[in-house]
Amino acid sequence: MITTAAKPVHVLLLHFLLGVVSSAAATSAHPGYPEAEQCGAVVDMVVNRMEEYDSGRILDITHFYREDMPSWDSDEGLGSFLWLTASMKNGSKANTSVMKLPAHSGTHVDAPGHVFQHYFEAGFDVDTLDLHVLNGPALLVDVPRDENITAEVMKYLHIPKGVHRVLFRTLNTDRRLMWKKEFDSSYVGFMKDGAQWLVDNTDVKLVGLDYLSVAAWDDMVPSHLAFLESREIILVEGLKLDDVEAGIYNLHCLPLRLRGAEGSPLRCILIK
Repeated sequence: MITTAAKPVHVLLLHFLLGVVSSAAATSAHPGYPEAEQCGAVVDMVVNRMEEYDSGRILDITHFYREDMPSWDSDEGLGSFLWLTASMKNGSKANTSVMKLPAHSGTHVDAPGHVFQHYFEAGFDVDTLDLHVLNGPALLVDVPRDENITAEVMKYLHIPKGVHRVLFRTLNTDRRLMWKKEFDSSYVGFMKDGAQWLVDNTDVKLVGLDYLSVAAWDDMVPSHLAFLESREIILVEGLKLDDVEAGIYNLHCLPLRLRGAEGSPLRCILIK
């Protein structure tokens, strides 16, 4: 039997259906120093990094990039990705960094050309993704734990027609897989039948998940093919959904405008 600790999706959707929500270098490259010299004086400075803004109304669901974050099918993590190539400490007029990392690192988006060669050659890249789909009302749901997302799970979630963006929080968040250096192929994701059921029976156009792929390891390519064949569904992967309540939010995701790229890092936020 499928069980979940979260409230049933149909309860979370009540306000949605009533129209309450309207569509509307290395880590050391830039060290945070407790002191800095300015005009010959020592000034105390404290870096305040936040996950919530505007008294908790805005939630950042993007993972910050770090050397020990997981990288696809690797035990070594992401590794060095940011280098300070010009430094004011060494006499340069400004600090300038160079960044190099895989397009599918951390919180990122997939374009249709990721798994379809003819789409890739035709130019269906990140720059062709619909910003309207990437921004708007979204439903965050808790997936039954210890389950990949099958057709049975999708039926259980009861996502009704009219819902266009769904973020799926899974056991991956409970296990804090995005905080571990080693890639873990036992992560939870969509099986082919679950992906196809979503395509055939819902109006969902954006699928978000809390690990490096929305597709389960055992159904990696088939699930991606089911999602991306129509070029109407956008996949957002590697979301940071720790300590975020299930429910309805306004989602805003903006990828880099990379022409020719089949994937891109992006910044995602939820607004209550």
